[in-house]
Amino acid sequence: MTPGLIPDRWLARIVAVRPGEIRALLWSFAYFFFLLAAYYVLRPVRDEMGLAGGIKNLPWLFTATFVVMLAVMPLFGALVARVPRQRFIPLVYHFFVANILIFWLLLTFKVALADTARVFFVWISVFNLFAVSVFWSFMADLYQSEQGKRLFGFIAAGGSAGALLGPLIAVGLAEPIGRANLLLIAALLLEAAVLCAMRLEAAAGALKTGQESAAEAARPNNGLGGGWIAGLLMVLRSPYLAGIALWVALLSLAGTFLYFQQANIVAALSDDPNRRIAIFARIDLAVSLLTIIVQFVVTGKIIRRFGAGPAAAFLPFVFAMGFLALALTPMLWVVIAFQAAQRAANFAISNPARELLFTVVDREEKYKAKYVIDNVVFRGGDAASGWLFNALRGFGMELGAISLATVPIALAWLALALGLGRSHERRAAQSIPPTIAETNK
Repeated sequence: MTPGLIPDRWLARIVAVRPGEIRALLWSFAYFFFLLAAYYVLRPVRDEMGLAGGIKNLPWLFTATFVVMLAVMPLFGALVARVPRQRFIPLVYHFFVANILIFWLLLTFKVALADTARVFFVWISVFNLFAVSVFWSFMADLYQSEQGKRLFGFIAAGGSAGALLGPLIAVGLAEPIGRANLLLIAALLLEAAVLCAMRLEAAAGALKTGQESAAEAARPNNGLGGGWIAGLLMVLRSPYLAGIALWVALLSLAGTFLYFQQANIVAALSDDPNRRIAIFARIDLAVSLLTIIVQFVVTGKIIRRFGAGPAAAFLPFVFAMGFLALALTPMLWVVIAFQAAQRAANFAISNPARELLFTVVDREEKYKAKYVIDNVVFRGGDAASGWLFNALRGFGMELGAISLATVPIALAWLALALGLGRSHERRAAQSIPPTIAETNK
């Protein structure tokens, strides 16, 4: 027995991985680990800056985020169309590292702090969805549907482990070193993610069968072609992609309503920026602990046993039960418990299942249409939901009434998830893998 077989056997006990997939799986795990560790160092800084600008201004920040997403969409479309995957993924993350260093300088030298806080809130809201969307597009491009069912839960657990490290860093260092220096740590973690992405490219060939590898090699090493509007048109023309977009829009609606409640709660607890960062980080830490336990123990089993649809439906079920609980008992501890439960359900089960839905679309849709869904639709939903929440509060609706009105929406969302799951299974059973189909055209 060689020493290298020992970790392989240990890994096979917790995930249904095959020998040719191990290197790629571990690099995927590490890539997502460092990516989310970087984000979760920055996230509590963003949330504190959102409060510093005033809770009533949050809808404006959400709207600004959506506008920036629309402005960036043609740039991203041009990048994907012209630059090979091996180059554009590192390029995207290096660009974000440069942005982080600029914000570090502005915060360190106290340059227009109020305006910097607002810009940073919008920037990190864009960075989060953009960076994670690129990651999952890469995963859907590398892994086939059958592989995704077995491996995406473990890969997502890598992100959850990073989401555990990030809040630990923020909790431990926010007050001793200050919020500005947290950005330097995040930049280093993001560079580590780039290194893992490059190593993953080198290991990706072992994931393909002989026929698929030949097709991959025969495909020109360039961008995907097409204009920036292509992703939007793909969503509008495909009922399957439009259904995924609606799933994401409903997630945005439900999540935004809860986010506004959390913002009010933390604002009432403290006026100190560094203390509020630590509070947000502790919330993230609790969610990450719960999420990583679920991912390592049950996520892969649930997706393999029930499929993408029921797994994606688990999150709207949690939201329906949570909003019902809020309607009956609109209290602080219920809001906190609800937030922890829905985020754990999202990260641990429903998000890997949603990403699995993209394994049965063609390669161009995995990047272009997915960007529109993950970024423009989600942030557009955030903006609209923020204004809707404020309007309902302005009309005098209390939390209990808003929560009760959201329950049937969550149930319709659940039915949509089940329908998407059935469509995914049909596509997985009937379609030829894209890498083979492209070579037969």
